[in-house]
Amino acid sequence: MTLKDYAQTYFEATQVFISAVAEITPENLDKADYAGWTPRQIVHHMADSESQSAARLRRILAEPGTQILGYDENAWSECKALGYRTLPIENSFALYKASRASSHEILKNLEESDLEKFAIHSERGNFTLEDWLRVYSNHPVDHANQLREAIGE
Repeated sequence: MTLKDYAQTYFEATQVFISAVAEITPENLDKADYAGWTPRQIVHHMADSESQSAARLRRILAEPGTQILGYDENAWSECKALGYRTLPIENSFALYKASRASSHEILKNLEESDLEKFAIHSERGNFTLEDWLRVYSNHPVDHANQLREAIGE
């Protein structure tokens, strides 16, 4: 896959999640899916994940070989202070969209050789830009499907 293809796939995945969020209503915002996550929690998770992702992208490109840290998404979702169960989703959704748009602009500006740049992930080891693209191109689609299942679509 070329970098241009990856950038397009990344953009399309962003739109899939945006479309899924548009289906959330006040009545189904806190309706849990099979795994116990609600649309509210999914949107907050995506905001946190994508802001982490945006920082990882920048570290891979600007500081190749540097360390990037994993995080426990379940611990974040259970942290009362982060408000995954209570806070409105508007700001988190705006953060998701801004993180994705900003990262997409960077992707359109790269060269094929950048795909080989990497950071060292605390849980996965070497994590190339191509790995980053695979993970973050699928992530919104996976969670759009989870969100749709929670709301019964």
